[in-house]
Amino acid sequence: MEANLVYGMYSGLALLMDIYRPARPNGYGIIHISGSGWNAPLSLDARPLKESSHVQIEGDPLVEAGYTLFTVNHRATPRFPYPAAVEDVQRAVRFIRYHAPKYGVNPDRIGAIGGSSGGHLVSMLGLLDGRGDPEDDSPINRTSARVQCVVARAAPTNLLDAQASAVRVLFLGIPLGQELPPGSPEYRRITAASPITHITPDAPPFLLLHGEQDDIVPIAQSEGFATALAAAGVEVKLVRIPDAGHGPAAGQRPEIAAQIVAWFDSHLKQ
Repeated sequence: MEANLVYGMYSGLALLMDIYRPARPNGYGIIHISGSGWNAPLSLDARPLKESSHVQIEGDPLVEAGYTLFTVNHRATPRFPYPAAVEDVQRAVRFIRYHAPKYGVNPDRIGAIGGSSGGHLVSMLGLLDGRGDPEDDSPINRTSARVQCVVARAAPTNLLDAQASAVRVLFLGIPLGQELPPGSPEYRRITAASPITHITPDAPPFLLLHGEQDDIVPIAQSEGFATALAAAGVEVKLVRIPDAGHGPAAGQRPEIAAQIVAWFDSHLKQ
């Protein structure tokens, strides 16, 4: 494992990632984003997001299967609300793609996996066009941030839904109880932050995992998202996990881990 690689800077704040290299690399890379509610503790001694237990639960089977795993920190609430986290994970993909020869991965076939808020962010990586700025001074920022295959677990995908009201406060900074007419800046902000509003027919394949007992992000979020993806002609599979809640524990089950590996194998190795 290579720790604390700087993939960008923000006003003196280093954006860090760890890289897990497999014993037998298959030539493909996957970016991993741990769930955190888009939040990080304010303590100077807080554990970095990239050292969450999610990394082992969701990442170990992929590394064992030959994938190079890049797990990232990103700016987070309460200090950094939307769109900071989205901007950071896009920068991480650009950095990986630009340096792909160095890491031994295919720059044209990058996957992404994450759960909860991490599932939201990897969904955005698959759906936003991610085109770099051709006039940017940095060649990294001129590189595409779009990924080619997504696995999202328990992801909040429609932030306009009433169930996502707390997200509006924490992630988007929009007060509760505020009327949001479609033409308002707040409504447009929620829409822009919702993966479901960015679906296009050229989106990459999505594997959605969701516990039927999830009381944090209702499974209806994944059900509606899957329906919208399918309606646009995007390949999607929703795996309902009957006895699972919101956390990543279901990912430790061999049958779920096997489905994740198989999804990346069948859609990245082309």
